[in-house]
Amino acid sequence: MTDTPAPNPEPQQQETVLESLASICVVLAVGLFLMTFVFRNFEIPSGSMQNTLLIGDHLVVDRISLAPPSHWAPFVHYREVSRGDIIVFLKPNPESPDLILVKRAIAVPGDHIHLRQGIVYLNGVAQDEPYAINPTAASYIPYRDNFPSDLTGLSQEASDDFALRGDCRESPAQESPAQDQPCIDQKARDKRTMTWAALLPKFIQGDDLVVPPGVVFAMGDNRTQSLDGRFWGFVPRENILGRPMFVYWSFQTPPDQIDKSGIGNRIAFIGHILLHLFDQTRWNRTLHIIR
Repeated sequence: MTDTPAPNPEPQQQETVLESLASICVVLAVGLFLMTFVFRNFEIPSGSMQNTLLIGDHLVVDRISLAPPSHWAPFVHYREVSRGDIIVFLKPNPESPDLILVKRAIAVPGDHIHLRQGIVYLNGVAQDEPYAINPTAASYIPYRDNFPSDLTGLSQEASDDFALRGDCRESPAQESPAQDQPCIDQKARDKRTMTWAALLPKFIQGDDLVVPPGVVFAMGDNRTQSLDGRFWGFVPRENILGRPMFVYWSFQTPPDQIDKSGIGNRIAFIGHILLHLFDQTRWNRTLHIIR
């Protein structure tokens, strides 16, 4: 008996350079589509949402669920903003172009809302908000924590701050030294607060602010440190970009880092990150679900 020779294995066809490039292009195209139309990266620069979101949290934002419905993609799930949703949005009437904020939607169209001693009353019912940092007796401010009952105090505070800014240029369109830009932004913010205080009476019934159609009222969870709807008004529905899903990376970041906009400061902070990537990353917040 003779052994039957084993059949020769078929030679494996190797991928050509052109096919490899095509595969890479497909992956990049899919990734670009997802990061452009489905998800978005966002970094928390301030403490207005503590302790829900921390300075230095990097978020993945869902851009689909809260987007206005589209006829070209009827299979995609859309929904309206609900009370308690954390939303990412373009600030209305921003002091800086394309200023993006993250806050919590407190009230939706038709809701009646007011604050007493920092406690939110929604449609007459005091809200239990375990995530909120409310004022203490020592930090209580009437125009902020009894909103919207003290419109005179709100307007006067903004007017006083505006006067204290001094003689910096008021229009960002004018050429000005880099150090003047924070002053410009702050004066624009003060003017917006004064305008909002003047508009507020048309939305007030009794003690309550009534949310009109097409907008939501949003505040930060850190109620004593958040410049939110109490100071600049409603968020138009079309300004809402999405909702944060989870933290993919969190790095311990100084509270004043947001004010260091110069190139030198940015390069120095990048160096700081590289040096302290492992010991100052908040590893326990990786993949933390946001609620």
